Amino acid sequence: MVMKSFITSFVVLGSFFAAAAEPTGIPAGFTLQYQQDFKDAGALKDFVFTDSSAWRWVDGDGKQAMELHKQSAYKPEVRSPVNIALIAGRQFGDFVMEAQCMQTGKEYGHRDMIFVFGFQEPTKFYYTHIATKADDHANQIFIVNGKPREKISKTSNDGNQWGLNVWRKVRIEREGAVIRVFFDDMSKPVMTAEDATFGAGWIGFGSFDDTGKVSGIRVWSKSATEKAAPAFPVGK
Repeated sequence: MVMKSFITSFVVLGSFFAAAAEPTGIPAGFTLQYQQDFKDAGALKDFVFTDSSAWRWVDGDGKQAMELHKQSAYKPEVRSPVNIALIAGRQFGDFVMEAQCMQTGKEYGHRDMIFVFGFQEPTKFYYTHIATKADDHANQIFIVNGKPREKISKTSNDGNQWGLNVWRKVRIEREGAVIRVFFDDMSKPVMTAEDATFGAGWIGFGSFDDTGKVSGIRVWSKSATEKAAPAFPVGK
């Protein structure tokens, strides 16, 4: 039944997607492969979580959304984000992903939300950490490759202000080894990196150790491979 739900969610409705407004900068040949607006609680079936009890469907703050409302009871094998929700049924190679996000935690330097991509397994993936202030462990692009996360950013800004009760737009582009991250201003990336360690993988959302909401997910790509994401280790 779960796999059937994945397949149903990922059927591309050509006429509907063609009618949807497409943002600027989508590469030639890319089409909308996945979208999620969280119209009801059943949308959560599209995701695999580090801890499903830490996530819930909500209707408020102007949007229906998936909310990370508490810390996950999950201890990664190597130092890496604790709270992750993966789009469970499709892998993406080169892609453009956009989402509306609201950080709901207290203000401090490492106040964050994270965006996972190229996910292979719980100890092998990329993620970008968007935080208030930048240092070697915050507001950077990272790789997790069988050891504690490692910064791979070539460029990053000084930090990004999430504000309080404010929806922000996040965009991530991957083209071969090139990675670009945008925050609200889609004309200039706030972070860039180049790395080709991992190819096609799953995309996800969450926080290293804070809370937040996600809505309005869109993923464009030339194609996507239907494949169920691996479960995170139970009890870890």
